[in-house]
Amino acid sequence: MDESSTATNTMWVLCGSDDPYEAFPPFMLASGALALDMDVNMFFTMKGLRILQNGVAEGIRLEGEARSLADYIGVVQEAGATLIACSAALEIVGIPEDDLIDGLEFGGVATFVNGAAEADLVLTF
Repeated sequence: MDESSTATNTMWVLCGSDDPYEAFPPFMLASGALALDMDVNMFFTMKGLRILQNGVAEGIRLEGEARSLADYIGVVQEAGATLIACSAALEIVGIPEDDLIDGLEFGGVATFVNGAAEADLVLTF
């Protein structure tokens, strides 16, 4: 078997919005990628950091969608996605690190740029 057929594909997603119509798709796509055994890394910056605040995602819903954004966050975390909060942007948006949900990693711009440079697929929202 050649190396390309056993390699794991990697997806990086830049999440920069707390608007429901921009916040839900990254998690829907991440769920699909995880089901296909891809490594998924989701990098949250600016307004996207707000959805990682304790209690905020529970109130973010799409009209007609029974589940909240918090449900989707839980699904991708349980399936093995890595959620990374942009440490540089936390201060800019005024969110203290201890106000964020559990299970996050922290990284700066270089974390995203280096990961995206090596990724098979990069999505931005």
